[in-house]
Amino acid sequence: MHSDVADRRSVTISALQHYLFCPRQCALIHLEQVWQENFLTAHGRQLHERVDSGAPESRKGVRFERGVTVNAPKLGLHGQLDLLEYHTASSTYLPVEYKRGKPKATNVDKVQLCAQALCMEEMMATQVEVGALWYWQTRKRLEVEIDAALRAQTLALLEQIQNLFRQGRTPQPEYGKHCKACSLYELCQPKLMQGDRSSAYVLAMFNLDEK
Repeated sequence: MHSDVADRRSVTISALQHYLFCPRQCALIHLEQVWQENFLTAHGRQLHERVDSGAPESRKGVRFERGVTVNAPKLGLHGQLDLLEYHTASSTYLPVEYKRGKPKATNVDKVQLCAQALCMEEMMATQVEVGALWYWQTRKRLEVEIDAALRAQTLALLEQIQNLFRQGRTPQPEYGKHCKACSLYELCQPKLMQGDRSSAYVLAMFNLDEK
């Protein structure tokens, strides 16, 4: 991680998932403050609003807190947890993230959950060993071990996003199948932008890329 906290912008937990989906999308949302909803994002937002608005409660030795704000200045990370469970018998915290779809082949959801665990560890000076993902499409809860490999992937990803923010440059688009599911497709115009070589042509003319 970058040692100088002063020049490090705090990354919101959601940025990790945006970056894994597409670095350009991450920059558009978090650097350029661009956002546009589609059916998928609207459905996901409504799901999170229902979860986050629930009142705290206790059942069978577990305290449930919803819409919990977390902040880890040392890591440069902040965000909101859908649900935080506190198990009184073991004095352990377990973050729960709600997703509209189904389990993914990649670690994209697990990384977001791990980031939540890392925030809790810094805030509460504790160890979070397990989290959970709940999927609306399958109506199933998947427990996730917050192990060394997942922590390393999450911290490496956080560093990449910190570098992106420090540079302050939005990456060029790389068109792919994922673009069709992106709510920013019309604003991003990945096919058009990827085919536009005019800026490179101007740089080559004036040798600006060598300075």
